[in-house]
Amino acid sequence: MAQITKDTIIGDILDIDATTAPIFLSIGMHCLGCPASRGETVEQACMVHGVDADELVKAVNEHIKDK
Repeated sequence: MAQITKDTIIGDILDIDATTAPIFLSIGMHCLGCPASRGETVEQACMVHGVDADELVKAVNEHIKDK
């Protein structure tokens, strides 16, 4: 199982498990198809969207833990 951190690249997360996309969409990150957003870290994306990076990391890790 992959362990997601604040330094994990968004594109890498989507490559690991594309079903995480709704988590990012739910925080207002509607630009997932944009090459720039896929290259951002979780922490960078959270800063731009005003979201707590630790909470997002927790949500993503919970989602992928059984994959």
